[in-house]
Amino acid sequence: MTRHATTTAHGRPMPLERVDDCTWRIPRSARPGMRVDGLVFADDRLIEMVRHDQAAEQVANVAHLPGIQTASLAMPDIHWGYGFCIGGVCATDPAAGGVISPGGVGYDINCGVRLLRTNLTLDDARPVLKRLVDHLMREVPVGVGQGGRYVYSPQELRSMMQSGVRWLATRGLATDDDVICTEAEGCIPDADPGLVGDRALARGADQCGTVGAGNHFIEVQVVDRVADEASATAFGLHAGQICVLIHSGSRGLGYQVCDDALRDLRDAPRKYGIDLPDRQLVCAPIESPEGRRYLGAMRAAANYAFCNRQLLAWQVREVFAQVFGRSWESLGMTLLYDVAHNIAKVEQHAVDGTTKDVCVHRKGATRAFPAGHHDIPDRYRAVGQPVIIPGDMGRASWVLRGGPRSMERSFGTTCHGAGRCLSRTAATKAAKGRNIAEELERAGVIARSRSADGLAEEQPAAYKDVDLVVDVVHRAGLSSKVARLRPLGVIKG
Repeated sequence: MTRHATTTAHGRPMPLERVDDCTWRIPRSARPGMRVDGLVFADDRLIEMVRHDQAAEQVANVAHLPGIQTASLAMPDIHWGYGFCIGGVCATDPAAGGVISPGGVGYDINCGVRLLRTNLTLDDARPVLKRLVDHLMREVPVGVGQGGRYVYSPQELRSMMQSGVRWLATRGLATDDDVICTEAEGCIPDADPGLVGDRALARGADQCGTVGAGNHFIEVQVVDRVADEASATAFGLHAGQICVLIHSGSRGLGYQVCDDALRDLRDAPRKYGIDLPDRQLVCAPIESPEGRRYLGAMRAAANYAFCNRQLLAWQVREVFAQVFGRSWESLGMTLLYDVAHNIAKVEQHAVDGTTKDVCVHRKGATRAFPAGHHDIPDRYRAVGQPVIIPGDMGRASWVLRGGPRSMERSFGTTCHGAGRCLSRTAATKAAKGRNIAEELERAGVIARSRSADGLAEEQPAAYKDVDLVVDVVHRAGLSSKVARLRPLGVIKG
């Protein structure tokens, strides 16, 4: 057995034992109090980055959580996060005292992506690309604290958070197809908008339909390679096709819900006798009053995020219609799928031969249910759930499908992106004296941002190569390659 170690925040070695070509184990014996092993999906190239990051220690920390099932998991886009690593996956059993932890969801509740198809080709888009990107930048709100044209009262927000995307459909801002092709049909059940505080409602009043900042974006792309013709056909994709990828979450509303929950849960570990290796893992039993309050508010914020991406898609459709002088329907701007990245959901999974309800935390990770699963829309069920993996704005993104081994290996989960390899501070320092926008344009990508720092922080070198990350989850059977998309134009905060 190959053994390696990574240095932790405390200077102690963290053992990493090779399981196979793309899986590494942190044995349960590595730290007192670990209830299960840690498993990291990575190949020889990516594991080198893990060794120089403290995220492996977070994988071991999560293994201490009460009720955790099978293993504490990390995807190949793993990097340091709040409590859980980004790319962390953990399933807990409510019947065994399993806990819910906001750190396993993150501050940006239901940060996620959706992909719009079009019937346009690269030849159609190339002559108007700059105008298209500039128009998107002008018409779609991006940037820190930016509000938009959709402004909702507290009562309207609560209705939205209860019903999700269907609420927008009643207002003519979503089609039935948009609802069907969104994870959970754009509405997580058992949301409790009454648990969302006034401060969160105020922050979210004018932010539904806005991109925000950080790593969020809207990107015009072209399908540059098809890896699986049959699956691509089922997904309505073909080489040379123009698509639009939208990445955003629950904005200030979700951030505030998380912040409020961390305060509410502060004393819960002591109350319930839970010993944690890191206070950022603050948690409560799922069936406790504190746990139920967080879940109700988190689900409400998740439904807001689905609506945010829906309104962004609606605005993108309007911009395309204006630039091309045709209706968005005639441009074929339909939704392929929308997936959440930061969420905790109660799902049925087989654990040690027994099917049970578990709470699956996905922190920077994507649901990836295989062919035949009942939660996949009928049109995709024979192929598998569409999985959308954004990369950096200079290289590529991928569409995959739920893999044949995802249920047995990762609670139906795969990676969510390329994963950072430079902090925002380090990326900004590396960009000093350079013009990232000009570099991208020379590479064939038109980039617009509210600030120079936005492009510096998100430059391609700040991220792992998404092709390497996707190759690992493909080989591990978590998700299977369908098509690769190359960026043409991007707007960011």
